[in-house]
Amino acid sequence: MSHLLPRRSVLRLMLACPALAADLRASSSAAADAGESGLVDVNASLFHWPFRRLPDDEPGLLAARLRKLGFHQAWAGSYEALLHRDPDTVNSRLADACTRHGGGLFRPVGCVNPALPGWEETLRRCAEKHAMHAIRLHPNYHGYTLEDPAFERLLALAAQAGLLIQLAASMEDTRTQHPLAHVPDVDLRPLPELLSGHPQARLMLLNHRPAAAVTAPLAALPNVWFDTARTEATDGVARLVALAGRERVVFGSHAPFLIPEAALIRVEEAMLAGLPEADAAALLGANAARLAAR
Repeated sequence: MSHLLPRRSVLRLMLACPALAADLRASSSAAADAGESGLVDVNASLFHWPFRRLPDDEPGLLAARLRKLGFHQAWAGSYEALLHRDPDTVNSRLADACTRHGGGLFRPVGCVNPALPGWEETLRRCAEKHAMHAIRLHPNYHGYTLEDPAFERLLALAAQAGLLIQLAASMEDTRTQHPLAHVPDVDLRPLPELLSGHPQARLMLLNHRPAAAVTAPLAALPNVWFDTARTEATDGVARLVALAGRERVVFGSHAPFLIPEAALIRVEEAMLAGLPEADAAALLGANAARLAAR
């Protein structure tokens, strides 16, 4: 019977949030793509996690689960991007899988590794060949820091190409990592100064565990967005919205590494604790729709 709780939670969430449909319809043409009353998950991944099998780690299975929960769009990166040395073929496989699976649910988010030669061409192909709206970065897996000059150049080129940058602060809790593959979280401290110098760049943090010393300076910038995948405690989502503002928090599940129902329940908990319906509607889909439309 325990599997019924997440489904009931999702149903209560949708019933409690009638403003969601209206906000999505008002969010320019991207809202139509997301569906009149659908949810948008900005943080999903396809293919196999390198270190163990996960539930729903086949594109068709993940699509079915997200569809059942009411999602109309999921921004999907690739787990292959972490360790494979050829991001162009990773991105091609990802784009093909998003086309073949999910019936339009998946929107591909390409990988760019500025530590590799020719990364500028990889970025160009994401924008032009695959018509991607965003790219996803994994500095801790790819061996560079945010102080690397190539990262700052990437900020500028992505802005010129109109690409949203998703920066994964982490992928797995350091306490559960394979002992031969210890990967620390990305050091985000250089970001506020860098992004202040590139106001046209749009950056979304994924899997960031909010901490005041790091999050507050980033929340003060108008070109940074935060997903909800690693918010903790029953008031975690509400606190993040209060800090960053209702327009700069987006729903992310980190599926299939984490179960999407858990992320939905955290939003419901925030609503039960007083998060306004309009704020919930914004983070559940409207904010992502606006970002994707730019």
